[in-house]
Amino acid sequence: MTPYHCAGVPAGNPFKTAMASGQARIGLWLSLGDPYCAEMCASAGFDWLLIDGEHGPNDVRSMLAQLQAVAAYDSHPVVRVVNGETARIKQLLDIGAQTLLVPMVDTPEQARAMVAATRYPPDGVRGEASAIVRASRWNARPDYVHRANDEICLLVQAESVTALDNLEAICAVDGVDGVFVGPADLAASMGHLGDAGHPEVQAAIDEAIARIVASGKAAGVLTGDPELARHYLSLGASFVAVGLDVSLMMQAVRQRASEFALGPQAVDSQEDSSTSAGPRSQGPY
Repeated sequence: MTPYHCAGVPAGNPFKTAMASGQARIGLWLSLGDPYCAEMCASAGFDWLLIDGEHGPNDVRSMLAQLQAVAAYDSHPVVRVVNGETARIKQLLDIGAQTLLVPMVDTPEQARAMVAATRYPPDGVRGEASAIVRASRWNARPDYVHRANDEICLLVQAESVTALDNLEAICAVDGVDGVFVGPADLAASMGHLGDAGHPEVQAAIDEAIARIVASGKAAGVLTGDPELARHYLSLGASFVAVGLDVSLMMQAVRQRASEFALGPQAVDSQEDSSTSAGPRSQGPY
């Protein structure tokens, strides 16, 4: 286990090393925006945890709190930004995010802009303030500015028909370490809103993973279905999220409620059985 220290930002990036070597890494999506929950999930042993700044109720401070909460554990934090805004990317790198996931990258030009946003000059446009930021351990790592460009791992999301049309060109961008296929938005782009399991969408995801792997870059995807996750891994996907904190919690609490005939599912079940013989249950007793 990585030793804990007050800054919690290790030198080097083991996740980036794993992606470059093709090692599979299993992750979990954190959408609650809560550091206590983040630490609980980190203790479970996942290889990586996605702190969701796009759809989760997060801001810079809440993401900082989650980075601090998981720092004592082996689970590597991946931070998804709300968009590709250069200033926001700078803030997240400064608070210690080493691996970023950028949504809605449709073109190689956008991918190159994201690379530039994560790099110090002359390779990019990241602003330099290493003396006052967590990423450098507040200047306890005087060599940080000279090593940071090599330590940052950039993952971009391909989640539209346009992105799939440009997939090889996006993968070819130097500085892009991996491409994550976004099932939900891809389904919407393909005309199957709310149906990421549609056969056409699943075929497109399989093909995209194969194309990303063929390019030499790491491929990633999210699914709450364990068997589908194993399928994606068999195709060569390197970073696969196998669940979401919100979904897992709601499944558990709804299941427990249903065991006592509580909740909307219990009401629906009772209504469906109202025409059957015998009395209808009115509760747990």
